Amino acid sequence: MLVDSHCHLDKLDYDNKHANMAEAIDKAARRGVDHMLCIGVGLSSFPAMLEAIAPFPQVFASCGVHPLHQQDELNDPALLRRLAAHPAVVAIGETGLDYFYAPETASLQRQAFEQHVAIAVELDKPLVIHTRNAQDDTLAILRQGGGDKVGGVLHCFTESLAMAEAAIELGFYISISGIVTFRSADALREVVKALPLERLLVETDSPWLAPVPFRGEENEPAYTRTVAEYIARLKGVTLEQVAEQTTANFFELFKLAKR
Repeated sequence: MLVDSHCHLDKLDYDNKHANMAEAIDKAARRGVDHMLCIGVGLSSFPAMLEAIAPFPQVFASCGVHPLHQQDELNDPALLRRLAAHPAVVAIGETGLDYFYAPETASLQRQAFEQHVAIAVELDKPLVIHTRNAQDDTLAILRQGGGDKVGGVLHCFTESLAMAEAAIELGFYISISGIVTFRSADALREVVKALPLERLLVETDSPWLAPVPFRGEENEPAYTRTVAEYIARLKGVTLEQVAEQTTANFFELFKLAKR
């Protein structure tokens, strides 16, 4: 059994690739991907996302405002707190910092990230963090805000081994996406080799970042298996070991009973 620890089911192509969400989930199940975490990226879109996944008990939800959506999304801490308190929500995020694509909103991103961390601590829910070119500030905000009290995951990780190790010290997991299969990802592959399997998760971040050999296509949760198979080869272990450990990691992090 595998878990896609980070996907956007509500954003898949239901006009051309999938008949509906049930079909996309079934495709994943046929490749051994039995659970997934559907990630919220904005407060305005969250209620519709939650309604769409409600019929599927194997799909969990997170609630947050993506750092790249700070200018076009309502950033209302009170509304975030209310929506995130829903019992179907197992995590706060996607939140964090992205100085690569949006350095001009760095101050606004930091403010929102601090608010997300505070709400995560208040609600006792782990964090789902997007971080790019913002290692020092990401770790500083987590330390200062008490992120170690709730833990979480650095998703779609592409940063340094030093950052991964610092996050692990704070009780966080590192999630690996299809980027690890890209020709340009030598540095990331070395990070994956160095990290203990006990602190790794696997994800697709679908519909984006489809792994080799599906590059150029829309990504989907079924491709979680492709990522896991690649990690198994990198680390010299079996797919079954990767699946068993990353699934156990997911359920421990998000304090879930298997369904």
